[in-house]
Amino acid sequence: QVQLVESGGGLVQAGDSLRLSCAASERTFGRLTMGWFRQAAGKEREFVAAISWRGGTTDYADSVKGRFTISRDNAKNTVFLQMNSLKPEDTAVYYCAAARAAYSGTYASSYDFWGPGTQVTVSS
Repeated sequence: QVQLVESGGGLVQAGDSLRLSCAASERTFGRLTMGWFRQAAGKEREFVAAISWRGGTTDYADSVKGRFTISRDNAKNTVFLQMNSLKPEDTAVYYCAAARAAYSGTYASSYDFWGPGTQVTVSS
């Protein structure tokens, strides 16, 4: 069982930046695909970004391309989501997810483990 804990959420203004972190309790972190998803109030959970186990492959939702960057530090069992130029429509609970695969892509159903989420609120 992989335990994930997100941090770094908060309340910011439009145009600001935030960096989310997700720490994993897994010795084989380097063999996990890591992803970020988000769920706004009243909406379904949606894909944000994903990174392969060695960081060689990344994917982004069209809505965040050019503004968000996913990265990972396998030595620290941590994945990051740098969010720049935040917009009110980025407001959501952000979830970290992990899959025991080299790369699991953009579908939530492909991920095996989930964190409890961290709230990001962007005011206009």
